[in-house]
Amino acid sequence: MADLIRPEIVSPIRNPNTAPELPEEAVLLRIFVGEDDHYKRHPLYEAIVLKAREMHLAGATVLRGPLGFGKSSHMHSAKILRLSMDLPMVIEIVDSLEKINAFLPHLEGMMHGGLVTLERAQVIRYEQAPPPPKRGKHSS
Repeated sequence: MADLIRPEIVSPIRNPNTAPELPEEAVLLRIFVGEDDHYKRHPLYEAIVLKAREMHLAGATVLRGPLGFGKSSHMHSAKILRLSMDLPMVIEIVDSLEKINAFLPHLEGMMHGGLVTLERAQVIRYEQAPPPPKRGKHSS
């Protein structure tokens, strides 16, 4: 899986005294699985996100699709009359090519089906939101 795409990525020079940042040119790893897929008694999408966090990837987002189909062409739907929903789940992870390539062998061992794509991503902004203002008795 790691040999599917190898875009040329230029990493910026980093100041060792600052928090790690994403390079402006990064990669987007997109993983398509079913809601009912599991890995070691955890939902697969959750296990993937936990592994990404353990490996200090920049971040991961899970999206739940109300409708979709995959290789089998079996329709998965959130309609209330369906007995088996097994909705499509998409996990998106953006980080440097090196960190994504290090993650791929772990992902391969977790998945028994699904789709994995990798594409170039230009990072426009990657910042932590400031904490909300503290509200007390005397704040206006």
